[in-house]
Amino acid sequence: MVRQERALRTRRLILEAAASVFDEFGYEGATIGEVVSRAGVTRGAVYFHFASKRDLAQGVVEEQFVQDGVPERSCKLQEFVDTGMVVAYLMPRDPLLSAGARLSLGQDLFDDLGGGAIPGWISRFEALLVAAGERGELLPHVVPADTAWLLVAAWTGVQIQSQKLCGRADLELRVSALYQHLMPSIAVPGVLGSLQMGPNRGAQVVAEAAAARAAAEGDPEGGGLDGGPDGGPDGAGGAVRAEVQTEVGVG
Repeated sequence: MVRQERALRTRRLILEAAASVFDEFGYEGATIGEVVSRAGVTRGAVYFHFASKRDLAQGVVEEQFVQDGVPERSCKLQEFVDTGMVVAYLMPRDPLLSAGARLSLGQDLFDDLGGGAIPGWISRFEALLVAAGERGELLPHVVPADTAWLLVAAWTGVQIQSQKLCGRADLELRVSALYQHLMPSIAVPGVLGSLQMGPNRGAQVVAEAAAARAAAEGDPEGGGLDGGPDGGPDGAGGAVRAEVQTEVGVG
């Protein structure tokens, strides 16, 4: 079990390093050597988990769906909003999400990676809308599959424009505006009035999820995405790197 857990941590460390490389250089400019350097592992460890650079890119795209930072809600339309706002909050902060977006939109890789992350996000949003419809939260004309497709397309466009114009500095504000325009056309009035869609919503949900994890783990201090016990350069990542360096080539 210890070896298996170490292997999972090594894999995650490699993916985080690869994400930073893909996000900085793109797929064509990225090299396995740079991933090895940033992860602090051997080349053999990388190839144990990923047979090629293409497999590594696929792993980065898929990893964003492994851990969900959005708590389940009784109101599924609030969960629908929270999902998009959390991604907007994390995108400038999490290389896995940022690199996943870049890889998904790269035309040279789009077909090779099966559309990248886009089909996964459409599926996730559609499932939330289906659940919202079953709870009577949707207006009668709403088709979940169509609305999910349109939201992801619009969200992607907003992300691209925000990246080009200001390096995603206004992404949360723009995604909040997207939801405020969209939700009146799909939510029943009684639900619409209760939805929280402000630009700070993503940060609030991330903090809520972090507090819940800390409570479950018995850590009253909590942890943070930007550093500290559960994340960041001084947190778990540093511990994993130290462990991996003592287990050279662990797979």
